[in-house]
Amino acid sequence: MKPVRVGICGLGTVGGGTFNVLTRNADEIARRAGRPIVIEQVAFRTPNPECDVTGIKTTHDIFEVAANPDIDVVVELIGGYDVARELVLTAIENGKHVVTANKALIAVHGNEIFQAAHEKGVIVAFEAAVAGGIPVIKSLREGLGANRIEWLAGIINGTGNFILTHMRDEGRAFEDVLAEAQALGYAEADPTFDVEGIDAAHKLTILASIAYGVPLQFEKAYTEGISRVTAEDVEQADNLGYIIKHLGISKRTDEGLELRVHPTLIPKERLLANVHGVKNAIAVMGDAVGPTLYYGAGAGAEPTASAVVADVLDVARDIATDHHYRVPYLAFSGIGENADQPPILAMEEISTAYYLRLLAVDRPGVLARVATILSEEGISIEALIQKEATEGELVPIILMTHRTREKHMNEAIRKIEAMADIAGSVTRIRVESLEEN
Repeated sequence: MKPVRVGICGLGTVGGGTFNVLTRNADEIARRAGRPIVIEQVAFRTPNPECDVTGIKTTHDIFEVAANPDIDVVVELIGGYDVARELVLTAIENGKHVVTANKALIAVHGNEIFQAAHEKGVIVAFEAAVAGGIPVIKSLREGLGANRIEWLAGIINGTGNFILTHMRDEGRAFEDVLAEAQALGYAEADPTFDVEGIDAAHKLTILASIAYGVPLQFEKAYTEGISRVTAEDVEQADNLGYIIKHLGISKRTDEGLELRVHPTLIPKERLLANVHGVKNAIAVMGDAVGPTLYYGAGAGAEPTASAVVADVLDVARDIATDHHYRVPYLAFSGIGENADQPPILAMEEISTAYYLRLLAVDRPGVLARVATILSEEGISIEALIQKEATEGELVPIILMTHRTREKHMNEAIRKIEAMADIAGSVTRIRVESLEEN
């Protein structure tokens, strides 16, 4: 069979890894695909010293790759939103199949891109967009196809997990560990996307769409970062039998779908609680299979390239298949056509348990008033720790509550913070049991 010819756009970390995996494992990949997969052209701004492009066409113009009549598959690895969107849509219009690792592109523009691809009868593959080399998209879309997915929860940003791991193991402050992550190259100079949850929200949006068969709706994802988590919170969570992880969580409820990213206390015995450093992991609960866990490297040159090349291989296998018989991009047929599809719930309508930390003046009646406010909002206390007074006669109080709606907790916190005997803001971290049976 004739070779499948690939054009790679971007030769940075992931692009370089993809180039090297495709060339190094060419024979193995050809045996799996049933035909050779050949790199026809590479577009890059700066040469990658790790990649020998001798004998391969090169260009600085990514759109030259999208227009090259000899190319079957365009691999988009430039990142970002606007230029990447234009490149992908141009490739599709020119009848090219597309492989991308760009989670922001898929989360924000995926609905438009998939519609364009469907109309042209080409494939858009994006396994590497979520959790690097972990094949969670294929698992959700195909391996768990018999299941009604009840919930999924994931550590899907390695930078945030690295920071929280070292805060717990070494008792260090967020800012201190973030600086180390930047020095090691785990965090960007501007770490906002990672530590404020935007990157994780992109990935969660994709996973939820595949899990529940709904359109991509990134704008409805609740997003909260870890920059306000303190060493004190990490220590107190540990004392209570929990570990703080920055999770992306999506659940199916009778009222709609939850789509949220935030710091979360989870019990120490849960599998996700024991995923450390820069590793990623996603737990998925299906009604038939029960709990499953997908763990591995969520970033890096060759782990991500592993997923990119696997997508190229799938395209090579399916390239002659009528597109009406291919696996749908987001696992379900007719997404967006059914008006009865469940809505994404606003965060204030979601119910969780809570960890609260506050500083109170050391005088009688303060704790009783806090408990009264919680009771007025229908919130019951599960556990309470009152520590020794600090300098200035302020007493740290730690509360764990039973499950309640977010809007009731918001109102309770507003009333507590208005008390004259409460200093500063109340720290609130949500708690999830993530039952595995």
